[in-house]
Amino acid sequence: MRVRLPFGRTLYFLGAFFLALVALLPMRLALDWFGVGERGVAAREVQGSVWYGALKEAQLGTAGLGDLQAGLSALPLALGRARVSLSRSEGTPAGEFRGAATVTRNTFGFDDVTGRLQLTGAFGQLPLTQVDLGEVTARFENGLCVEAAGTVRAMVPGDLGGIALPAGLTGAARCDAGALLLAMASQSSMESVELRVFGDGRYQANVLIRSTDVALRDRMTAAGLSLTPQGYGMRVEGRF
Repeated sequence: MRVRLPFGRTLYFLGAFFLALVALLPMRLALDWFGVGERGVAAREVQGSVWYGALKEAQLGTAGLGDLQAGLSALPLALGRARVSLSRSEGTPAGEFRGAATVTRNTFGFDDVTGRLQLTGAFGQLPLTQVDLGEVTARFENGLCVEAAGTVRAMVPGDLGGIALPAGLTGAARCDAGALLLAMASQSSMESVELRVFGDGRYQANVLIRSTDVALRDRMTAAGLSLTPQGYGMRVEGRF
């Protein structure tokens, strides 16, 4: 004997089956599905489900993010966006981290990120070791920066060409000619770093020390800087 289920009940079971699949979807598969990994976000190990997972030793390109909790937000999915919240509590050794990565068919970005990026060795001879982000938002559409805001503070220990650099350079995030620009300067404005990040993962860092003392030329040249009308400068280019 053939038993017919009411159409409404059939839809109910199909919907329940679909929700069960989504609820049990591993976080690793979800990140691959939404293309987050293609945008430079990676981790040594991904644990848990799509709603509550963990990223161990997470990275954004070559910048270290540390261990993070991660979870997919349900409401943005209805609007065609995949939004993965990222967080770490303030009491952890690496300090607080919070924000989100958002992906659509044509856009990728980060929303309201507060936390620290570990950059040791990421920029070659440029001695940037870490950047602290304060409510930083950055969004790329079709590879071009269309929205950026928030504050940044870079730690630059050591010296260049025998000139001691200030411990911290501060500035703001904004879009500039299609790139994400982090423009930072010391309190005296004598030293500055402009870091441009492009949608394809390339970066360009311009360093400027506003001194025209020719007696420093040999040491500055040995450190990779050259004398310009504004002072001693250096450009470092690469890819995250």
